[in-house]
Amino acid sequence: MAALRGPDSSEDERRLGEQAVFPETVDVNIRQLDPIPAPRAFLREQPLTDEMSELVLHSRQEIRDVLNGRDDRLLVIVGPCSIHDPKAAHEYAEKLAAVKRELEDRLVIVMRVYFEKPRTTIGWKGLINDPDLDGRFNIRKGMWLARKVLTDVLSLGLPAATEWLDPITPQYICDAISWGAIGARNTESQVHRELASGLSMPVGFKNSTDGSIKAAADSCFAAGFEHHFLSINLDGRVISAETKGNPDCHLVLRGSSHGPNYDAESVRQALEDLKVSKASGPSQHGLVIDAAHGNCGKDENREAEVIEEIAERLAHGEQGITGVMMESFLVGGHQKPAPLDQLVYGQSVTDSCVPWERTNELLHTLADAVTARRSAK
Repeated sequence: MAALRGPDSSEDERRLGEQAVFPETVDVNIRQLDPIPAPRAFLREQPLTDEMSELVLHSRQEIRDVLNGRDDRLLVIVGPCSIHDPKAAHEYAEKLAAVKRELEDRLVIVMRVYFEKPRTTIGWKGLINDPDLDGRFNIRKGMWLARKVLTDVLSLGLPAATEWLDPITPQYICDAISWGAIGARNTESQVHRELASGLSMPVGFKNSTDGSIKAAADSCFAAGFEHHFLSINLDGRVISAETKGNPDCHLVLRGSSHGPNYDAESVRQALEDLKVSKASGPSQHGLVIDAAHGNCGKDENREAEVIEEIAERLAHGEQGITGVMMESFLVGGHQKPAPLDQLVYGQSVTDSCVPWERTNELLHTLADAVTARRSAK
């Protein structure tokens, strides 16, 4: 195995790596190890401007205030299931930024900018893993594109949300993220609970794929405490990380393999379960509902109906729903992953998405629901 060293490795370390003899028990199933620059190199090449950093800090605080009941607006996390085409992502962000400015008195709109996709078995794992959608897995290019998309979105005045999957990825892009998610497949993972405990933004834990609330509630509780674990720093060095705990973790209801859980009774029961779990902070005030995935059977038409049903309940004064999530793109539906020149422009290559025109209507419906809820109070 060739010696790998980061930009801050010493000459002695380099020589030691070249002279080391690795036994036959190491890397038996590894074909290749490709060095990638340390996170600091990417941050230097594509830094956030002062305006971008201020947007991230301000939007994180807005999200915290909504989740903790200090702001009566509704958090809306909306955008493509996954990013595969930076050009289409930019066009979508331009449209969403305009609506954000129009409705910001009632909605805190954050764009979904997801670069990593967990797979139940196998499949395309996202822009970072395979940016050309051709099986070449140019992760270095994918990481560069991910930062480029994020700075592009932020430059339009839109805060960004993403799902944290690989525990190393946050060092490359977390400075540009205002809200993070831990997916249903990882909500019981100790690694992701530790990761969330040190992240600088609010983090939503989704209920398990079988519908269990307990795992996510336990994660919200555990991530609020300090943890110690192995990680890397901005210079790519392996470190022992010591976190303070993240006080802004909360539950996301995303349905399950058994059906949806966005109805009023499911929300009421989830809030009761959160009380029993002793999760604090946002969990004492409410939860976020993901209208996609198990809550709509991955049907974009049904997803839009779910949003409308939630809006109606909010308008009638239902408490405990602090935010919603929606998968949306320029073109509705989805298609199989393939190189860009073979794809329908602006259509998802993972889960089906609500088309932009319908999304625009639904955002206004949610804003009207917040107005009605305020009147009801």
